[in-house]
Amino acid sequence: MSPPPFGRSRKRAAQAFDAALDDAELVDARAALAQGRWQAVRTLLTRTGDDWDRRGHRVTVLAAESYSEAWARDWLVAEPDAPDAAVLLALALVQRVRHGKAEPEAAREACRTAALRAPADPTPWLGLLLLERDLGAADVMSDVFGEIRQRHADHHHAHHLMVARLAERRAEAGPDPLHEVYDFANWAAEQAPADSPLAILPVIAHAERYRALAIAGHEPADPTASGHWTGRRARQVMKSAFDWWLEWEHEGHPRRLVDLNFLAHAKVCEGRGAEAAALFHRIGERPTPAPWSYPDRDPYSAFRTARDSALGTV
Repeated sequence: MSPPPFGRSRKRAAQAFDAALDDAELVDARAALAQGRWQAVRTLLTRTGDDWDRRGHRVTVLAAESYSEAWARDWLVAEPDAPDAAVLLALALVQRVRHGKAEPEAAREACRTAALRAPADPTPWLGLLLLERDLGAADVMSDVFGEIRQRHADHHHAHHLMVARLAERRAEAGPDPLHEVYDFANWAAEQAPADSPLAILPVIAHAERYRALAIAGHEPADPTASGHWTGRRARQVMKSAFDWWLEWEHEGHPRRLVDLNFLAHAKVCEGRGAEAAALFHRIGERPTPAPWSYPDRDPYSAFRTARDSALGTV
């Protein structure tokens, strides 16, 4: 195993970015799975039930571990009809494809098998969406997203994946205030219930579009130097999202820290230090790589710099 680059601590990075976020039960089950005790994962997923956003979050995090495929296969040997084992295997194979270690068709077939075993569960389709986010055509991704919405119309992770993919379309043409990603995000936010964190999706769209434009050379590599967050439309989006957060403070959602990091990032880029500070207090030591890494920055350093600056303003 190669050493970490000079100036960076592997231990610190591991502490800074934990995909489990603040899900203590998930952290415990992941540790048990690393030791081959897949029964802890079975108990966790049974207890999760049809809380689809939480189930998707937990399965995705577990599947990202290198040992998940092997233990999921052992689980299926012991319980051949277990839908939870099938979905864990499917998403583990998806992750292996994304790292160049498995063939896409095997992962697709595993996702279809898992979907047949649990027809109401959007999680196998989330696995397919993760796969097609990297490999599939736009119409294929749209079809898979439709399958997810039929099962859970407000699926948080699925909407984020769609926004990220849409934001990349026609980036080479430069800024476009009427780009389709904004329409999609606004539509999804309007369709969602009043207490849904999809209310913040327009902020996600704005950040993803910046990433795509910066990679294409149409925005500076430093997001705070970009005018992307200072236009009239951007200010309206940021104010609406921040006001929603102040009113609802949706503390129960398993991926709320993803939204809080995007919103804090937006407030930093907008130059609203006091509002950013309030968000950083809520985030604590739970940053997420996106959007602090956008377009190609060291995310931990970007987060710490932004947080220290914001907290110094209050």
